[in-house]
Amino acid sequence: MNETSPAPVAQAPVPLKTPAAAGGSASRPAAGQRIAELLQRQGVLAVLLTVVIVASFIYPTFATLDNARGVTIQASFLAVVALGMTMVIITGGIDLSVGSVFALGGVLAAWASQWGFLTALFVPLVVCGAIGLLNGLLVARAGMAPFIVTLATLLGARGLLLAFTDEGATTYLVPKGSAFADLGQGSVWGFGYPILIALVLFGIGGLLLQRTSFGQTLFAVGGSSDAATLMGLPVARTKILVYSLSGLLAGLAGALNAARLSSGVTIVGVGMELDAISAVVIGGTLLIGGAGSISGTLWGVLLLAVIQNLINQIGSLNSSYQSVVSGGFLIVVVVAQRYLARSRRTT
Repeated sequence: MNETSPAPVAQAPVPLKTPAAAGGSASRPAAGQRIAELLQRQGVLAVLLTVVIVASFIYPTFATLDNARGVTIQASFLAVVALGMTMVIITGGIDLSVGSVFALGGVLAAWASQWGFLTALFVPLVVCGAIGLLNGLLVARAGMAPFIVTLATLLGARGLLLAFTDEGATTYLVPKGSAFADLGQGSVWGFGYPILIALVLFGIGGLLLQRTSFGQTLFAVGGSSDAATLMGLPVARTKILVYSLSGLLAGLAGALNAARLSSGVTIVGVGMELDAISAVVIGGTLLIGGAGSISGTLWGVLLLAVIQNLINQIGSLNSSYQSVVSGGFLIVVVVAQRYLARSRRTT
């Protein structure tokens, strides 16, 4: 029997995809995802610019160079603290000790300033960096919850501060005319040195986060610590480093504040950790970790400072209203972040 080839099976013609059909449905979700990412990262900048423009028309004294200098110098100390907090939160952690560490750094700097400029900086950086290192070791090596660890060091740093100052009865003064005092009170073109220091630190922080393997490791650890471990990334070392940086920067901010005030004030820094967390989250950094930006934190700090300044401009409101407004902003931003994250997953 001769073999016969099977009859050819007729195939339906495959419709050619037009550019609209091929890319239209895919481009719309991609565009929506890009818009969601843009709003998450730069939405606070749009709000900040809107508030500044509106306030400039309502209050003539707001849009002045002197007022801008006052706002930025007050924001510079919180900005330095929030920079370290940003890196901690990106890894999925939290640091509640920065307010107490900030105050402790100021007192130590004022006390050490009698022995010169370098000592006034060295002492608070070493002590506050050691507190941050302790936080990192307990979180990364002992596996303790960041909330509990940093709450304990918050109380410990505040207790150490009170013990060092005899329950606040002793106030250490920075020598007038010293180089350390000039660090907090000097200026370039009318803008104080703390502002310039904060900008330089934010520039370095932005480069570290976006242009180095260390920054990419932060995002990977915050996205999934277990996955980062399987990838061979130094998860424990990264966490130890970011908590150490957070303590170091909080101590530096405290030292700059002491130089600005010419004394180590014991009552500063109360609630500063909440302001730092608010600025970071308002700036677009997710509390669950894995996403955030240094520039967003800077805009968040400035927005909080502008709100405080507007409350002062109004005159009939006291400073406690800043907490109300900041809390409202924080709730709106967290809800918006959840919505944007859900939108990005669905697209």
